[in-house]
Amino acid sequence: MKLKGLRWWIIGLVCLATIINYIDRAALGIMWPAMKTDLGLTEADYAWIINIFTITYAVGKFISGKVYDKVGTKIGFVLSIFFWSLASLLHFFARGAASLGIFRGLLGVAEAGNWPGAVKNNAEWFPVKERALAQGIFNAGAGIGSIVAAPTIAELFGLYGWRITFVIIGIIGFLWIIPWWVINKNPPKKHPWITESEKEHIISGMNVGLQSDEASEGLSVMDILSKKESWGVIAARFFIEPIWWLFVFWMPIYLYKEYHFNVKEIGYYAWFPYVGAMIGSICGGWYVKKLLQQHSLDYSRKKTITIAAGIIVLAIVGAILLADTPAKFVGFVFVVLFGFQFAISNIQTIPSDLLSGKSVGTLAGLGGSIGAVSVIIMNWLIPIITVESYTPAFIILGVLAPLSILSVHVLIKEIKPIE
Repeated sequence: MKLKGLRWWIIGLVCLATIINYIDRAALGIMWPAMKTDLGLTEADYAWIINIFTITYAVGKFISGKVYDKVGTKIGFVLSIFFWSLASLLHFFARGAASLGIFRGLLGVAEAGNWPGAVKNNAEWFPVKERALAQGIFNAGAGIGSIVAAPTIAELFGLYGWRITFVIIGIIGFLWIIPWWVINKNPPKKHPWITESEKEHIISGMNVGLQSDEASEGLSVMDILSKKESWGVIAARFFIEPIWWLFVFWMPIYLYKEYHFNVKEIGYYAWFPYVGAMIGSICGGWYVKKLLQQHSLDYSRKKTITIAAGIIVLAIVGAILLADTPAKFVGFVFVVLFGFQFAISNIQTIPSDLLSGKSVGTLAGLGGSIGAVSVIIMNWLIPIITVESYTPAFIILGVLAPLSILSVHVLIKEIKPIE
């Protein structure tokens, strides 16, 4: 049996995994007002709990990057989604800050694998000119997951309460493993369902020297870190990651504090900005694919992320100066998250532009781990700097976006395979 467009089926399943990933992680923030009361917790406890998630997420990015390079994307994704679904289900048993922190920690380390896994998967299944588009489709899952999460979690909470809601979303993850195992039998070169024309399209479209050589060894971590270009990826992730995570973690709390929203009201408003994220993911991949028809890889990637930084800064300024209602606030966040995803699909793809198959996951994981460190710092700062207003937090985000793009321009002289 041959399956036409097999690579799009594969990225579709990765996108679906990302949707499930974001439903699982968004559930805590959306249901927090009720969980806080039931478990006798405070906002300080919330900051502590999400930082446990972020710390284990940072560690998980690095570990999973190495694991994916060792066992491959098929087994790697099974391990990731099995353990994060188990962690979600275990939230049923939470009795206080300690147990909830443990379960969030397990969720963080397991969910982290989705990102280096996707970068490696796209390096295997897509030619260079399609990788940012594939990454955009994958990242659209984050937006779709967040769009679906807010009203879905609010509805499930209304029907069953928060404990059963965590069980239901955990079971969904286990079910994903079945089609993934059936469809993703082998990499493109050996997959029995791939057509010869698609196999040739994938292999011929890879950078010379970056075709996955299964007999070769990947670079060591120290070898990767010895290259200036790797630090360009790492620095870019460090500066840009808090822009996304501030809204994932703190937007429900912001709506709760500033506008006294309950769980259902949070669900009604919180989904809308992620429509912008979903659109930005696809547009960022499409735009760079269009540029690559006439320009170099270096020019196309850098122009795309520079435009995105400008969009983010303008939207944050608008949020600070003009967002005096919840509708206006989520409208400006819509644009911020559009800009973020417009950029991140290309930033996350750079490791596959620079390194060969068995090193891509490691660099992607390193970038994600260091990016999570800045999120940890931001989570620690938020309760301190937002006592009177969230404006200081928004100003920090407005500074971080240009710094991320500057890191790519300065440290990666030209985006191309490293010799």
